[in-house]
Amino acid sequence: MHPLFITIGLLTLSNVFMTFAWYGHLKYMHSRAWVIAALVSWGIALFEYLLQVPANRIGYEVATAGQLKIIQEVLSLSVFIPFSLFILKEPFRLDYIWAGLCLLGAVFFMFRKEIMSSFI
Repeated sequence: MHPLFITIGLLTLSNVFMTFAWYGHLKYMHSRAWVIAALVSWGIALFEYLLQVPANRIGYEVATAGQLKIIQEVLSLSVFIPFSLFILKEPFRLDYIWAGLCLLGAVFFMFRKEIMSSFI
């Protein structure tokens, strides 16, 4: 399998853990002291890092650090929006679409050399 696909898969799973670590306590630990929520979040974040570090090492073989960061941001928003809607029960906002379009622009600029070379 191509290293970029492995990277995207690992980063997607990493983002699931990251989202729960950063925002899950708002739903599941809101009545606990923030210190307890922080400790639980750190425990969850460990699994995020166990996926994120190898993902970036594998991805760096075929992509730049900037490209990896943009992939991470796109995946982060792609995981956060469903989490926000289904777990936190927040309403869908048009701002999610605008943010996604801005990220698509970022993807274009970070990968434009590869995109443009495929047309030539």
